[in-house]
Amino acid sequence: MPEAKAHVRYIRIAPRKAQLVADLIRGKQVGEAIAILRHTPKSASPILEKLLNSAIANAEHNYQLDVNKLFISQAFVNQGPTMKRFRPRAMGRASRINKRTSHITLVVSEK
Repeated sequence: MPEAKAHVRYIRIAPRKAQLVADLIRGKQVGEAIAILRHTPKSASPILEKLLNSAIANAEHNYQLDVNKLFISQAFVNQGPTMKRFRPRAMGRASRINKRTSHITLVVSEK
């Protein structure tokens, strides 16, 4: 089965938050997935929409796949490196803030 991929790496969003949106579109037709992403009020939605458009363009341009038959066969989010920052607290103490990053992969295939 021919498939096309698109990756985005080092995106400044926590993997847990991006995973919620990836779960919504996994297994859906690409048109339906774009509609879902447009109407999902999550910060990962525009990132995943841009990535999906890239995967569709890769399928069309590199593998000559029919856009109308495409569906999302795989969508997964892996953890990237974490930036560690400190927040000043009371009595001269400090607590750690973890700024997490994500690596997101989308794979589209023909039905």
